[in-house]
Amino acid sequence: MQLSSTLSWLVDAAGETPSADRLLAEFGARLIGDGLPLAGGALTLAVPHPLIARRTWLWRAESGEVIETLGFVPGGFPTAEAADPPGDAGRRWLTGLAGGLMHEDAVGSKPDGPSLAWIGPRPFTSGEIDALQQAARFAAAPLTALVARTTLTAALEAYLGRRSAARLLAGPLRRDIGETIQAALLFADLRGFTALSDSNPPAVVISALNAWFDRIAGAVHVFGGEVLKFIGDGVLAIFPVIGGEPRAACDSALRAVSAAQGGMAHLDDARRRQGEPPLSFGVALHLGEIFWGNIGAADRLDFTAIGPSVNLVSRLEGLCRPLGKTVLVSGTFAAETEASLIPIGTHALRGIASPCAVFTVPEN
Repeated sequence: MQLSSTLSWLVDAAGETPSADRLLAEFGARLIGDGLPLAGGALTLAVPHPLIARRTWLWRAESGEVIETLGFVPGGFPTAEAADPPGDAGRRWLTGLAGGLMHEDAVGSKPDGPSLAWIGPRPFTSGEIDALQQAARFAAAPLTALVARTTLTAALEAYLGRRSAARLLAGPLRRDIGETIQAALLFADLRGFTALSDSNPPAVVISALNAWFDRIAGAVHVFGGEVLKFIGDGVLAIFPVIGGEPRAACDSALRAVSAAQGGMAHLDDARRRQGEPPLSFGVALHLGEIFWGNIGAADRLDFTAIGPSVNLVSRLEGLCRPLGKTVLVSGTFAAETEASLIPIGTHALRGIASPCAVFTVPEN
C-alpha cells in the first residue's frame, strides 16, 4: 500500500512531536502538500486538570500560526463559564475563517477523545473528505501518545507545580537526583486551625482551607513563585533566584505576601457577613539554598525541597503568634531588598543554632 506523505508521517514520526500546536501545524501543512485546500484546522483534547476541561488549538494555514483556547470545568474559576461542548470553540473559529463547509472527525472510539476539524476556501469534494477521514484514522496513534504525555504533564503540574514537574520529567526517576538552588522561601500557616477543625464539619473545614490556599497560592503563582507543598494548613513556596541576583526573587515574594494579605482581607469580610470568624494566619520569608529534588524510600519518592533554609523559614513563621505579627522576614532576606522593613530584634528559633535577625512589614 502506497501511503501519502501525510499518512507516512503519521505512522512514522508524528508520535514524537512534542506538543499539540506543533503537531497540528505540521499536520495541516502536510495535508496542503498532498493537495488538500485547507484554510485552517482545529485540534481539541480533553485534559485532566483541576480547572481546565479541554484545550483547543487553532491553526491558520495562511500564516502557519497556532493559537490556543481553553474550556473550563464548572466552578473551576469563579468568573469563568463552564466549558463549551467538545470542539465548539474550534467550530466557531473555523466557520468565521473561510467560506467552505467545516469537516470534523472524532479520533478514536472514546466519547471524550480528540477531535480534528478542517475548513477550506470552498466546500470539500467527496474525495477530499475521504482523505481527511483517512488522515484522522491514521492520527489516532500519535494523538494517543500526545494525550498520554499531556495527561502526565498536567497531573504532575497539578500536584508538584510547573517548575518541579518540568524538572522531574527532565531527570531520571531515581532517589537523590536533584540540585541545590538559591531561592526566596515563603512559609505560611493558618492560626487556630485545630479549633476550626474541632468545631466544624469536614465540609466547612475543607471550604475554609481551599479559600485560604486560593489566596496564598494564587498570589505566589501570580508573582512567579511556585508552591512546593501544602502541609496540613501550611504552604511552602519558593521564588528561585535567577542569574545570581536575589533581589528580584525577594521583591516578588514580598509582593506575593502583600497580595495574599489583600485577598485574605476580602475573604474575611465575606466570612463576617456570613457570620463566620476571620481566618488569621502568619507568613515568614527567608533567603537561602535548598536541595530541590527526589527524596524518599527506594520505591516511593517525593519531589520537594529540604535544607537548613527550609527549617529556618518554618521556625520563623512560628514566631508570628508570640510576636503578634502577620509577616516576619529574616535578616538574610531583608538584606537583599530595598523594601521598607521594620527591625524587631534578634530572636532564637527552635532547633536553629544561631539567633535570627527578624524584621516585619509596615502595618497597613
